[in-house]
Amino acid sequence: MPLSPDLQTKINGWLTDDYDAETQAEIRQLLADGQDEQLSDAFYRNLEFGTGGLRGVMGAGSNRMNRYTLGMATQGLCNYLLQSFPGQEIKVAVAHDSRHNSPEFARIAADIFSANGITVYLFESLRPTPELSFAIRELGCQSGCVVTASHNPKEYNGFKVYWNDGSQVVAPHDQNIIREVDAITSVRDVKFQPEPSRIHLIGTEIDAAYLARVKGLSINPEAIRRQHDLKIVYTPLHGTGITMVPPALAQLGFDNLHIVTAQATPDGSFPTVLSPNPEEKVAMQMALDEAKALDADLVLATDPDSDRVGIALKNPAGEWVLVNGNQTAALLTHYVLSARKQAGKATDKDFIVYTIVTSEVLGDIARYQGVKAYRTLTGFKYIAGLIRELEGQETYVGGGEESYGYMLGDFVRDKDAISACALLAEMAAVAKDQGHTLYEEMVAMYLRYGFYKEHLISITKKGQRGAEEIQEMMRELRATPPANLAGQPVVEVRDFKTGRIKDLRTGLETATGLESSNVLQFILEDGSKISARPSGTEPKIKFYFSVKQPLASAVDFDLATRLADEKIQRIIRDMGLE
Repeated sequence: MPLSPDLQTKINGWLTDDYDAETQAEIRQLLADGQDEQLSDAFYRNLEFGTGGLRGVMGAGSNRMNRYTLGMATQGLCNYLLQSFPGQEIKVAVAHDSRHNSPEFARIAADIFSANGITVYLFESLRPTPELSFAIRELGCQSGCVVTASHNPKEYNGFKVYWNDGSQVVAPHDQNIIREVDAITSVRDVKFQPEPSRIHLIGTEIDAAYLARVKGLSINPEAIRRQHDLKIVYTPLHGTGITMVPPALAQLGFDNLHIVTAQATPDGSFPTVLSPNPEEKVAMQMALDEAKALDADLVLATDPDSDRVGIALKNPAGEWVLVNGNQTAALLTHYVLSARKQAGKATDKDFIVYTIVTSEVLGDIARYQGVKAYRTLTGFKYIAGLIRELEGQETYVGGGEESYGYMLGDFVRDKDAISACALLAEMAAVAKDQGHTLYEEMVAMYLRYGFYKEHLISITKKGQRGAEEIQEMMRELRATPPANLAGQPVVEVRDFKTGRIKDLRTGLETATGLESSNVLQFILEDGSKISARPSGTEPKIKFYFSVKQPLASAVDFDLATRLADEKIQRIIRDMGLE
């Protein structure tokens, strides 16, 4: 399909002296090669803030991550900060991960902040995203940003924006920033020329303060002392975790850490993996191989910006098993709540948080332990918002979501793989101190609270056409929701876009109590939950499956798992998602 006149006009605007020669050359080459589809995808829209901020494939174009889209986003943020905090000294913190162009993008953002009269605290080298969140609160900043595309493939980069409480921006700030970005009609509006005196490098002093807070999360230091030689295999997957995970574990007292050497060096090409995502077995394979060779106790893997962690545990047959995000969130919740109670640290004001697409076992654990549980929309910015709302009234203990993100304590207001690694290692040490493995503890957990099994399908639909197809899938699900799935009647439909919950047995409708989000859920009679949600940061629609399955004894765990997996596959077939 040939380029439309409007699209051609937009492309021509990038072939002027307002843009550098390298950018122009890239566009001219695409034009010369007749790459109309690629050009259309690069220019059909402007990158927008989603659940994770600005994120896209690096390259030339308004829908690409580059110095100009980053610059306009940063300038829009500056304009909004200057409006929001008039007459104040405005301070921001800036960090970056190991991706290609991340240091350069971070410096460009810092330059633009400084050019707008804003004081900048720029990390001297790569740091984890959760440390950036911590630094905002520690340094009394009004905002901050980190250059990262999290666990996306190597061609991506991004720009996460945070507010003064250390959480990612939420309404109304997110839309207000977008409004300010959209008001910038030319890159000439961006102040690229820095004011060096306003840029201050930070590093080790923030590291020390952050690590001290991570150490403060420890509940059973005595067990760690007895099991200090717990054999842990860790891979940072070429990312920022190498800067903080080893010192955090050492500070807790673990002295038998084995780092996967081939993946220890930060590298934006991620040369040993197809995608640096700890959710995927192929990314974990080197760590699994090393764990098998060493007969290790625990495997940990963090993504490039260290806000997600994947783990593997050894089952009774000696096989290494990947644990999904819901299972890890449940283990952490179970451990923290029960250990706090045993240590006399629990209070009647404690609460946990999990998201609407996360396993309901977290709520079951909280009820069993006598702790209040809240559910939020997907994204840690909503968990952070709830903490902010309840601050001074109730005590946040922990929270998590299915996508391998967990937040323990409230000194960071985003998912934090560093503190999660520390507590997961402590859990393994406590289990070993009691004569069993963390895998056995997981089985015992499900016996106590009820067994759930989860699965995720992500369907990628790239470009403008793909975005339209995703919206059509959601329209069809709303228009003709399934009546039965895997032999179970659908008894409830939750539409978070309209804010309504309908009980199909009684016809009664109630409100979700949450702000609007394009998520649709089907609840089955046995308590299983199926969710459909277009991603806010990637060209994907995600389907989340969480089924409940009877579990009578530990010896039945493998059978219950197989039956739950079969039920999930039947649901997938019934929904036509094979």
